[in-house]
Amino acid sequence: MSAHTEAAEQHHGPPTAHQSSRIDARVLGMFLFIASEAMLFGSFFTAYFFVRVVNPTADAWPPHPFQLPVFVAGVNTAILVTSSFTMHWALQSIKRGNRSGLKAGLALTIAMGLSFLLTQMIEYAHIGFNTGDRAFAGVFFGLTGLHGAHVFIGLTLLTVMAVRAFRGHFTADHHHGVEIAGIYWHFVDIMWIVVYATIYLL
Repeated sequence: MSAHTEAAEQHHGPPTAHQSSRIDARVLGMFLFIASEAMLFGSFFTAYFFVRVVNPTADAWPPHPFQLPVFVAGVNTAILVTSSFTMHWALQSIKRGNRSGLKAGLALTIAMGLSFLLTQMIEYAHIGFNTGDRAFAGVFFGLTGLHGAHVFIGLTLLTVMAVRAFRGHFTADHHHGVEIAGIYWHFVDIMWIVVYATIYLL
């Protein structure tokens, strides 16, 4: 009896599912999840532009008496964009088998993510209006708060990855956890750039 025939006889259950060699199923799942999240943000952007179009003082935006801290938000944007580079460094480090670079990159990314959230909370405390102050305030807090929630989720994922990294769980051949968390973090960063450009600059 050949080895192939013997292995076939020992195998029980359905055959192994076919998997594309181009993309890992876990990575594909994260991309599909991100697509659904992008649609969620799209609904909030739709509400924002609706409020802006129907506002009688649309030529002066944001409408009086609202004023947004554009400079502070710009600094926060720079922090979050930088965190994408440290996240990329962390992933490339473990792909080369450099666990020290992985740990340092994750730690820096988490630190900058926390700085972003802290700055946003300080901005909320001093911005001078709240969610009940007309439609603009509601959609402002809706969009920025939705993004802040995604930053928090991203930080939770990164913290789990950091704990695993410090326990030596990742190698150059097995690092999908870091890759998937990194994809989500890059999505959070890109989405903030869109939020910042739309609300604070346009």
